[in-house]
Amino acid sequence: MNTNLAVLIDGDNIPSSPVKEMMEEIAKYGNPTIKRIYGDWTKPHLGKWKDILLENAITPIQQYAYTTGKNATDSAMIIDAMDILYSEKVQGFCLVSSDSDFTKLATRLREAGMQVIGIGEKKTPTPFIVACDKFIYIEVLRKIQDKKENTKTSEKDNFDNISPKIIKMIKATISDVSDDDGWAFLGDVGSLLQKKRPSFDSRNYGFEKLTPMMNAIDEFEIEQRETPKSRHKLIFVKNK
Repeated sequence: MNTNLAVLIDGDNIPSSPVKEMMEEIAKYGNPTIKRIYGDWTKPHLGKWKDILLENAITPIQQYAYTTGKNATDSAMIIDAMDILYSEKVQGFCLVSSDSDFTKLATRLREAGMQVIGIGEKKTPTPFIVACDKFIYIEVLRKIQDKKENTKTSEKDNFDNISPKIIKMIKATISDVSDDDGWAFLGDVGSLLQKKRPSFDSRNYGFEKLTPMMNAIDEFEIEQRETPKSRHKLIFVKNK
């Protein structure tokens, strides 16, 4: 069964440029049946969203800034999220914001059994990131957009290097799910990495998939195995 998702966007602190890539990314995790963006649409800086909202069938929700210094948009988005939760029309939420104010909301939705995907900029505070099942950086989506527009750009250009800390985490994760011979199914490794660090994404390091990323690191051994029940080969990995 395809997962129905509610996509709720904080228009006050999310750029409009990568929205197409963002919606394509969200579609990988389910069917976005509810798509709303919150903001004070009387403000000129939100005007650039108009055409994008029409193209992506995103419903704008008007929220006036009643009080200086208070974020009314956050409150409206949180109230709507709880209403949608109790309606039982979706099985997951995508919260698009770089604001730590949504940390408690993400935690509450997960407590209710919802899948929670976060999307925001790298400046997003850690508490909100780890409160989600998965967190995707907008900068990664921008790079995908740039790559489409400039085919000459190398896959690894402008991506962060793989740090020793990340390699150590991958090695420990392989050990956690490996068999007695030290081999681990890469799908299990990827799933556990996501649980340990919701922001983990091979694209953060310049690789479209986890397999080529593992191949690029000398400390891992890769093995492809045939399976009689599928025409696809299974990928296994081992610490050297």
